[in-house]
Amino acid sequence: MNSIASLQIGERGIISEECLDIIPLKLLEMGCLPGIEVELLQIAPFKDPLYICVNGSHLAIRKKTASKIVITKI
Repeated sequence: MNSIASLQIGERGIISEECLDIIPLKLLEMGCLPGIEVELLQIAPFKDPLYICVNGSHLAIRKKTASKIVITKI
């Protein structure tokens, strides 16, 4: 099972429907919804947080949260 945390820089994926209950409400409100494409842009020096692009918006999320968001790699 792939997650946002398993992406390499520049890779993209589609957020899976099955993780809707796991995604924090704040991320849902910022557009991190199932079916949306996500791209890993950058990883911080200590590998946390991850800097991602979701629906044209740039977000930084903790690696622990990113590891729970299931994706399908493109």
